[in-house]
Amino acid sequence: MRDEAMLFNSGVLTGEREGALLPPRELWEEKKGGLVVVECPQRIPCNPCHTSCPTAAIRPFADINDTPTVDHSKCTGCTLCVASCPGLACFVIDLTFSEDRALYKLPYEMLPVPEKGETFQCLDREGNPIGEGTVENVTQPKKDRTYVVHVSAPKEMLRQFRSIKVVRGK
Repeated sequence: MRDEAMLFNSGVLTGEREGALLPPRELWEEKKGGLVVVECPQRIPCNPCHTSCPTAAIRPFADINDTPTVDHSKCTGCTLCVASCPGLACFVIDLTFSEDRALYKLPYEMLPVPEKGETFQCLDREGNPIGEGTVENVTQPKKDRTYVVHVSAPKEMLRQFRSIKVVRGK
């Protein structure tokens, strides 16, 4: 109950729960391109993650208010759901990127848009710095939609890393 109170009082998701689960580790460590993580624990009328998924990895909703469920065996890590989610609740993590670093594919709706090769602070769900990451790519899977920033960062941060802090000049 305390975790639920934290979510609704602060807006910060704490812990795994229905609608906010990590993929099975054994599948995750083998899947090139990564797997989607959906952190959408509230029942709200929304389904762009499902309608944008070309492989039906995000399963159909019985009710438009359902929280998303994922068939990770069908996920390709394409990031279409990441760019389509209005709540910024979808992201992709590729644990096959390198031996010690994962590739985190995160939604990004701020300016300036990060550039390939830049190094930034990695932030947790509350906006606290937890390490550094390097931008490997920036895509915009759907025109005039959310950017997807591909950041390489230590694998140890996979349970906490959710955003980056871009600061340029003064």
